Amino acid sequence: MSSLALFGIENNTLGLVAGLVLLFLGALWLALVFYTYMDSRRRVGDPMLVGTATVAALLFPFIGTIVYMIVRPPEYLEDVRERELEIAAAEARLDQLQAATCPYCEFEVEKDFLRCPSCLRRLKEPCRTCARPLDPRWKICPFCEAEVASGGSRSRGRPGARAPSPRSRPAAAGRAPAGGEAPAGEGARAGGPAG
Repeated sequence: MSSLALFGIENNTLGLVAGLVLLFLGALWLALVFYTYMDSRRRVGDPMLVGTATVAALLFPFIGTIVYMIVRPPEYLEDVRERELEIAAAEARLDQLQAATCPYCEFEVEKDFLRCPSCLRRLKEPCRTCARPLDPRWKICPFCEAEVASGGSRSRGRPGARAPSPRSRPAAAGRAPAGGEAPAGEGARAGGPAG
């Protein structure tokens, strides 16, 4: 008890009480250093900052931990990650819901609709071969493997078919019109009057 005599305590009972108080304060100080270390590991991602907070709590008893508690991040890293995952999941659900509505009138549509049943606007182009709906970003039809033509040059024919040349159009004019009348040139060939 000679160390307590330095504080002017000569009584054994008071010396015992003072020793217990000092032991309690020392244990509290070490517990606060440990708390600072463990809490900063869960809240701070940078190991350098974790070490700085722990050293500050060790070098400045009680004050270091109080300062750390004032400036520490409000959330645990685990909670931040969980919130980010929830936000990403919510954005994915929102994208999925928006994809299931018409971008023009917000009417509910299915993924394979070519036109909106409400506003009648075209939602997707059909494949030239299998007529399945195509995403505008696709370069090939995933259903029939036909190449997707670029937006403005898309034709309705088969992928291998070419557009008729200007020379072949007059030959097509020789066919019978829809009304059943024969063209003037065919009537003359059949022996009838041209007229």
